[in-house]
Amino acid sequence: MVEQLIDIERMEHALTLFGSHDENIRQIEREYNVTIVFRGTDIKVAGDAEAVMNAVKCIEGLLTMVEQGETLSDQNIRYVISLVSEGKEQEVAALNKDVICVTAKGKPLKAKTLGQQKYIDAIRKNTIVLGIGPAGTGKTYLAVAMAVKAFRAHEVNRIILTRPAVEAGEKLGFLPGDLQNKVDPYLRPLYDALFDMLGAENYQKYLERGNIEVAPLAYMRGRTLDDSFIILDEAQNTTPEQMKMFLTRLGMGSKAVITGDITQIDLPDARRSGLVEASRVLRDIEDIAIIQFTHKDVVRHRLVQDIINAYDRYYNRKNRTK
Repeated sequence: MVEQLIDIERMEHALTLFGSHDENIRQIEREYNVTIVFRGTDIKVAGDAEAVMNAVKCIEGLLTMVEQGETLSDQNIRYVISLVSEGKEQEVAALNKDVICVTAKGKPLKAKTLGQQKYIDAIRKNTIVLGIGPAGTGKTYLAVAMAVKAFRAHEVNRIILTRPAVEAGEKLGFLPGDLQNKVDPYLRPLYDALFDMLGAENYQKYLERGNIEVAPLAYMRGRTLDDSFIILDEAQNTTPEQMKMFLTRLGMGSKAVITGDITQIDLPDARRSGLVEASRVLRDIEDIAIIQFTHKDVVRHRLVQDIINAYDRYYNRKNRTK
């Protein structure tokens, strides 16, 4: 058995690290089968040599987050544990390095995973970005945050959010109300993200001025979108023709972010997905970036990551038996 000490400069950092009823430290102890004790200004980690080494790396990574003002959660503790297992614990410092934007309630938004940080950097540097990956990775929410940031900085005059009105086999005609009532359920996730960033009052003001537009993809046909930040959400449900139509709407001074999950395609009659095709057609074009998220970038409940992994294993087994 070996022991290693970690010096803690500030007591409040230690309190945040340990968490309520020491739940954060208990999680690390279970993961690495070590004993962790806080005494004076030191944290003592005891156990087998390799386990102690990894536990110390994990604690140091979490302390980096705490020093950057991050509140620890089960999700980011598990994420740092995964980085340690891959030998990437030094990259924790790349997270939380800057604030994307501040929500209407004053909450600063930062990347929570390396995949999210790569996505944000790609949006900054490229005119078109495709963000592809499973649910819960923040693809849409971060894209809206970057759009709001660009709008507040007067880099664009408009934010345009759109998505195809295709969901799980339903059709618009089955929904009650006029056209706006029919399309609103499809666009609700986009509204919610904008409300978080701007607040309901500011959202309504910008909507009335035409600075914000939320509309089905069909409304984009025949338009040229200048000085705009355009987000196409749920793009796995576009046809190749719709995707080409959308991409060719891009005007001067505009950015476009296209998000989707190619494992959740709801197109009827096994039609080809425009997002799948675009990710192949556009991969070598300069000023277009394609970011692939994985289950490790999921920032929702722990079970979401487990569910995604379970489905991946199931489909892999199914494909091998064909």
